[in-house]
Amino acid sequence: MATRILIDHRAGGAVAGAEGAAPKPLRHPEKAHRPDNPIKRKPDWIRVKAPTHPIYHETRGLMRDNKLVTVCEEAACPNIGECWSQRHATMMIMGEICTRACSFCNITTGQPKQLDADEPRRVADAVAKLGLRHVVITSVDRDDLADGGAAHFAAVIAAIRSAAPETTIEILTPDFLRKDGALEVVVAAKPDVFNHNLETVPKLYPSIRPGARYFHSLRLLDRVKELDPSIFTKSGLMVGLGETRTEVLQVMDDMRSAEIDFLTIGQYLQPTVKHAAVDRFVEPAEFEDYARMARGKGFLLVSATPLTRSSYHADRDFAALREARNAKLRGGVAA
Repeated sequence: MATRILIDHRAGGAVAGAEGAAPKPLRHPEKAHRPDNPIKRKPDWIRVKAPTHPIYHETRGLMRDNKLVTVCEEAACPNIGECWSQRHATMMIMGEICTRACSFCNITTGQPKQLDADEPRRVADAVAKLGLRHVVITSVDRDDLADGGAAHFAAVIAAIRSAAPETTIEILTPDFLRKDGALEVVVAAKPDVFNHNLETVPKLYPSIRPGARYFHSLRLLDRVKELDPSIFTKSGLMVGLGETRTEVLQVMDDMRSAEIDFLTIGQYLQPTVKHAAVDRFVEPAEFEDYARMARGKGFLLVSATPLTRSSYHADRDFAALREARNAKLRGGVAA
């Protein structure tokens, strides 16, 4: 039997349920008043096929059975078919409702529910059942919590270490803005990779990432290295939002000043008509240029393609990242 996936582009309006049922709550109520931004037709180089692989459905079923949320689904990632067919999934902890309202993001916004104390165990159980070599754990922003969810991140890391000790752990965290001591709690749990995305260039923060502060996010990653130099740090940028090449190169320099090891750059894709509009689709040759420039600036690893996302090929990239560091320590060059 065929499965039909319906994507609603009316983020600001109520979504009708079955006949006679009450409308579903708005996914992005804060965007309801905004004028529509028509969604541009995607070029051929960033189109993806609908997922059909049986392992995709197996992975999806495991997430449902363990009552887990994935950023793959919540953020409408274009790579979900490929990743889930390889049993790669980025698990999103602390619920599916975010306290921020970034204009690029498709995560539901609103008032989150209480933390689920059993979630660390369920996440660890799924990691063990999938037999993951490397796992990526991310979360919504939880500005409602005194520590921003830092202790919950630490509990998830500890649970995975217990259930799957051979699995390496990558976390993609919020910025812990105005959460004194939160970063130290997470770093003490010793993830293998600490990722926090700068997302865009400073001039676009007021419109694209209004709840965040560029230099706070940069300092967060710098501080990770101060606390534990053995942890790899990682950050990502979206392009196609109206930034210039010069501004992207300046962000690269800022990242290197914070000793960030791994840079990802991908094309921004507009989730709905109520989200920020795509300024342009950056061509593959420009991504290759960004990658070349970034490698020249000293990043241990760079992933820059139209479909690059923070956790895309994360297991393979972690192995390359570790080898690049070892080669640098040996005074050589990684293959």
